[in-house]
Amino acid sequence: MPINSGDTAWLLVSAAMVLFMTPGLAFFYGGMARRKNLLSTLMMSFVMIGIVGIIWVLYGYSLGFGPDLGGFVGNLGFLGMKGVGPLPSAVYATTVPQSAFAMYQGMFAIITVALITGSVVERIKFSSLIVFAVAWMTLIYTPVAHWVWGGGWLAKLGALDFAGGTVVHINAGVSALALAMLLGKRKGFPHEPMEPNNIPLVVLGAGILWFGWFGFNAGSALAANGLASSAFLNTNTAAAAASLTWMFLSWRQRKPAVLGAVTGAVAGLVAITPAAGYVTPMAAIAIGIVVSFISFYSLILIKSKIKFDDALDVFACHGMGGIWGAIATGIFATTAINSAGSGAVDGNWIQILKQLAAVAAVAGFAFIGTLVIGKIIDKTLGLRVKPVDEIVGLDISQHGERAYGGLMR
Repeated sequence: MPINSGDTAWLLVSAAMVLFMTPGLAFFYGGMARRKNLLSTLMMSFVMIGIVGIIWVLYGYSLGFGPDLGGFVGNLGFLGMKGVGPLPSAVYATTVPQSAFAMYQGMFAIITVALITGSVVERIKFSSLIVFAVAWMTLIYTPVAHWVWGGGWLAKLGALDFAGGTVVHINAGVSALALAMLLGKRKGFPHEPMEPNNIPLVVLGAGILWFGWFGFNAGSALAANGLASSAFLNTNTAAAAASLTWMFLSWRQRKPAVLGAVTGAVAGLVAITPAAGYVTPMAAIAIGIVVSFISFYSLILIKSKIKFDDALDVFACHGMGGIWGAIATGIFATTAINSAGSGAVDGNWIQILKQLAAVAAVAGFAFIGTLVIGKIIDKTLGLRVKPVDEIVGLDISQHGERAYGGLMR
């Protein structure tokens, strides 16, 4: 099939939008951190563009999307992007250059690793984070991407994930939980106040994420067509429903918090991700409303009841949101939107079991794999900064800079 210029243009624009999400995530996370850790938090996200960007070209794309090896991982046929050029792929995207498809998928890999950092800000060594990112990207992300999108065993099972509910959000959210468990609580948590340093920065980050998510979800149609339009519509609808729901939940407790409204929007974007190209707009509203209840009360349970220090609530928003989104896909997917997706609303109740199998497999693999990787790094390099460095703040102790004062002299 010849290359379609419209499809190619849309995929290239979508790839750029997904890359823009990583600086947006940096702002979103950075604003929620304490002032003394703002630059450190920004850097944790931004550095992933460099680390994962290079890994993806060297071997990441090949492991994720190369010819199948036993349903688990791709082979090294695309090592160094060998053979990945201006011609279409006969397997993944038949109307765009394979190089465009490869880099679009690379942007997903970048932000997935960056998502994990929100759980461990303010206490992880930057050097150890770099080693973790390389190991996690190689050993956890690429196999899961292959399972779901690269023709691996979950794809053959029939699990549905339109744009990354399992590959991105469950994978990152559960891994963040495991890594935070290894690191332990920040000094002073939960007794000392740890308020966000800059809520306007959080709002800016959330706005960039919302904008970029249209490339994330609608771009996953891999064409400028009706399916992309449906995914675009559903993405905005779910985010809007979730944002309003979270705002009312926070209003019920105290006041209609700005931080709550933007957090709800992100949770809605997470939940609609696996379902975006399979469900109707009314289902998107339901998905958005339900995820706010799930993530809102998960956050309260984790922070207030269990007193577990998931610093920026990665598991509550991305882990739990991704789990609900994957299950909701099995409930609401309909052939009226996408002939490839049929769920309980179409009478295909078995799809829910397939979705649950994908959730369990990805969550279990990510949790155990992250614990092993993190434990090895902790025993060799050490994961956590020294107590005095944590008290001073990671901006100064890890980077020698102040967010509002320039370089240390």
